[in-house]
Order: sequence, then structure tokens, then C-alpha cells
Amino acid sequence: MAAILPTDKPYMKTNTFETWKKRIPWLLLLMISATVTGKIITHYEQALGAYVVLTSFIPMLMDTGGNAGGQASVTIIRGLSLDEIEWSDIFKVIWKEIRVAVVCGITLAAVGFAKIMIVDRVPVVVALVVCLTLVVTVFFAKIVGCTLPMIAQKIGFDPAVMASPFITTIVDALSLLIYFQFATRILGI
Repeated sequence: MAAILPTDKPYMKTNTFETWKKRIPWLLLLMISATVTGKIITHYEQALGAYVVLTSFIPMLMDTGGNAGGQASVTIIRGLSLDEIEWSDIFKVIWKEIRVAVVCGITLAAVGFAKIMIVDRVPVVVALVVCLTLVVTVFFAKIVGCTLPMIAQKIGFDPAVMASPFITTIVDALSLLIYFQFATRILGI
């Protein structure tokens, strides 16, 4: 689940170099792919400059999206490993996760809106941008989280090894794109 290639040896019998060799390719790939989020932030630097408060919500939005996608992913990976889910179920899985995403997204947005207005005391339009982003990010995160493990298994990869880290990277980039699109359109920046 953490982008580590499996090994035949027990953990305590695997030396440091062998462990490093299994982990470093994934860490390098994910580090490089995470630079996409930096590029997105740089691209929207003007929006952040106009509304600096937007910056403070980036970690929450990215983390919530990653967590939502991770929940879907773990559930699907478990279902795949127990043979409860097959490739032919992909549209049923997507439809179920869409419904879960809508309910989760609306709940998170409602609680988030109250918190933002009471604790953070930002303008309503900023709260609206954040909460709309929450709903849409959770929606896409759940879809990515449920489909990526199934696609990975279909093309012959171990879903537990590659799905979760890629979900996080994809959802981080998507959440930023969604956030800045709402911000530029709603806030007019």
C-alpha cells in the first residue's frame, strides 16, 4: 500500500540495502511526479497573491482528497484480494463510489463551511470556493480510488503496491486544479 515492492524474505532477515533497493524506485518516481503539484501552485501564483488565505486551505483539501481516495482504494483492494470484486464489476463499483462520494462530499463541505465561517472567519466567497472544491475533489478522489486498483490488477500489477501512492499523487494534482479553477472563476482572479 505504500509503494514498496514485495520481498520473499521476512522483514528482519532483509538487509538495509535490499530494503532500500525495493523502496527507492517508487520513492523517486513519486517524488518526481509530485513536482506536478508544485507546477500547479506556481501557475496559480497570482491567485494566491490576491487571496493569500487560499494557501491555508491547500493541505486540508489535498489531504481530504487523498484520504477519500485511499478509503475507496483500500476497500476495492480488499474486495479484489478476497475475490468479492472482479473486473466486470467496475461500473457497479464506480456507481456505488459516486453515491458515497456525493454524500461524503456534501457532509464534509457542510462541516467545513461551518468551521471556516466560525473559526477561520474568512469571506463567504472564500468558504464557498473551499467547500465546492471539497465536494468535487472527494467525487474525483473516490472515482480514482476505486478504479485505479482495478485497472492495476487488470494490466497485471499488484494493486496494493502501486495504487495508493499513485492515487495520492493524482488526487493532489486534481484537488489543486479544481481549487484554483473555482478560485479564479468565483473570486475573479
